Amino acid sequence: MNIRVCIIGYGRMGKAIESILALHHCSLHSIIQREEDWNKPGVLDCDVAIDFSLPHTAKNNILQCIKAHVPVVSGTTGWLDEMDSIKNAIKAHPQAAFLYGSNFSLGMNLFFKINTFTAKLMQSDPSYHISMTEVHHTKKLDAPSGTAIRLANDIIDIHPNLDSWVNETSSSPQALDIISERIPDVPGTHRIHYENEIDSIQIEHIAKSRQGFAQGAVLAAKWLVGKTGFYNIGDYVDDLLRKNL
Repeated sequence: MNIRVCIIGYGRMGKAIESILALHHCSLHSIIQREEDWNKPGVLDCDVAIDFSLPHTAKNNILQCIKAHVPVVSGTTGWLDEMDSIKNAIKAHPQAAFLYGSNFSLGMNLFFKINTFTAKLMQSDPSYHISMTEVHHTKKLDAPSGTAIRLANDIIDIHPNLDSWVNETSSSPQALDIISERIPDVPGTHRIHYENEIDSIQIEHIAKSRQGFAQGAVLAAKWLVGKTGFYNIGDYVDDLLRKNL
């Protein structure tokens, strides 16, 4: 079965997605790069849309798809404070489907689970100071990354002594420090540190290219076709693991 895809946002990720569509029995139906592209006839006569646009345009892009009952997957970060409007739109359009992921790499989604498991083990020893470093390319618009925020929040939900994260080095024992670095041509590195006077423990995920993100987005988009409701990348990954374990 050929899945017709509309790509919303034609930057590096949009181009990476386009390059692998045929490998996953998908074809490019349309590209929305500018606001006026929405006026092209039949632009959403597709099976699914994949959004990797910009923080200030993502919500409108997704709402356009929801109103047209086109399943839409989004990996755009930096706009999550407006997610409630998407959830409300899904309720108002029960035939629609939406899936969000701050990171579509299968490896990173396994790393999310490793991060949660590690946090549960480490909560028993409050002497460890927990911090995080995230490194991305210089064109990334948001800091910290959506992935870093997800990792931090997962730790905070578990650790009894933490109640917030800060995007700086902090002296507060209740805050998890996230240090953001921007270096040319770095797809994404996330490093979590546990350190006390006795030893240092570190877990790390390094993305070598954008192909992992693109592949995960395409596979999640195929999974979303035929579904209705609100999902996140964890729902897709959990379903994948259930079928393969």
